[in-house]
Amino acid sequence: MATLFKDVYIVDGSREKAERVHMLVSKGRIAEIIDAKETPPTADKIISGHGKAAVIPGFVNAHTHAAMALLRGLGEEAPLMEWLQNKIWPVEDKLTPEYIYWGTLSAMLEMLATGTTCFADMYFEMDRVAEAALSAGMRAALCRGITAGEPGKIERSLQNNLELAEKYHGREGLITVQLGPHAPYTVPFGNMKMIADEAKSHGLGVHFHFLETEGELKNLGVDPVKYLADSGLLDVPYLTLAHAVFLDPDADISPDNITLIHNPCSNLKLGSGVMPLTKWLERDFPVALGTDGASSNNRLDMWEEMRTAALLHKGVNRDPVCVSALDVLRMATYEGAKAYGFSHKGMIREGWFADLVLVNLDNPHYIGVNDENLAAYLVYAGSSADVEGTMINGRWVYKNGEFPTLDREEIVAKAREAREAITR
Repeated sequence: MATLFKDVYIVDGSREKAERVHMLVSKGRIAEIIDAKETPPTADKIISGHGKAAVIPGFVNAHTHAAMALLRGLGEEAPLMEWLQNKIWPVEDKLTPEYIYWGTLSAMLEMLATGTTCFADMYFEMDRVAEAALSAGMRAALCRGITAGEPGKIERSLQNNLELAEKYHGREGLITVQLGPHAPYTVPFGNMKMIADEAKSHGLGVHFHFLETEGELKNLGVDPVKYLADSGLLDVPYLTLAHAVFLDPDADISPDNITLIHNPCSNLKLGSGVMPLTKWLERDFPVALGTDGASSNNRLDMWEEMRTAALLHKGVNRDPVCVSALDVLRMATYEGAKAYGFSHKGMIREGWFADLVLVNLDNPHYIGVNDENLAAYLVYAGSSADVEGTMINGRWVYKNGEFPTLDREEIVAKAREAREAITR
């Protein structure tokens, strides 16, 4: 079935100006884009924008722990390690595969309603997370969080991660799988080398937390680049470094296979610090955006991450132009998709996948919007409340408050039961 977006604005992280167009979506892809002054093509379904709607690429939440939506509000306003050790890890011990399944689905309701079409997730019981994503028709980059513990735990977790990749990597074009060593402080160096070797052997990427806090930098024991090199992580097919707040932007690492994941709201809430984003952008180093888990943010809203990223660094650097609206829009869409192996996603181009967000511009806070300033309006004035629809592979997964692929009432009820069970 073909869908025509008639007389809408389009913008993405590569366009200096928005365009007013007719855009045809067919067979899961953007089939045709023509000027709005031209005669529109025919389609089965027509979304009439009348110049008062925009279509943007779907957001990619490049670092989260979706099922931690069940842990939202626990251990508020505490430092990272105190929060983890005293509040989060004890409750996580009570999680079951079913709780994680329903917690993930509840997080997906939040993400789909706010325009996120893909999320990168590190947690446990990831086969259940994969099934949740497939049931919704949502893209996901998945890894099993690997941490030390009793003898053999790391080896078992790694094997579980490899089995996840064998079963789900590339599934229906919706899933990619990475290996997920949690962090240097939870995975001994020898085991980190083993995980990097397995990633290279199986052609998989690695997604892990790196230098989120100053204490981690002090406790690392070696230069961060030496750690990445000696562990073999620099040689994996692709590497995503979540947080990287205290990674030196002058570090001698290549952007060819590495993406940094900026989590501004989580880092601010936990008092971890501020990534030196502007210096990485000056190097043209790939940086994507993520929310982190809902228990440390506490939202899964990529609109807020965009606005925070743009404003935070302008203030820190006392420079109103150091991070532009287009920068953060690209970080929230294309950079995340590319980081996790999703090609032809994150831009609005003919032939690319139709992972799209329909935005209502017929609101008072969009008065004055035009092709020159649309990106800035979206980032600085817009919000997730403006999302009218979210489309993945040309299929609506959220539209006007409804979720065509999910049972909202059941998910909320089951997630509420899970939350009550783990917090008794």
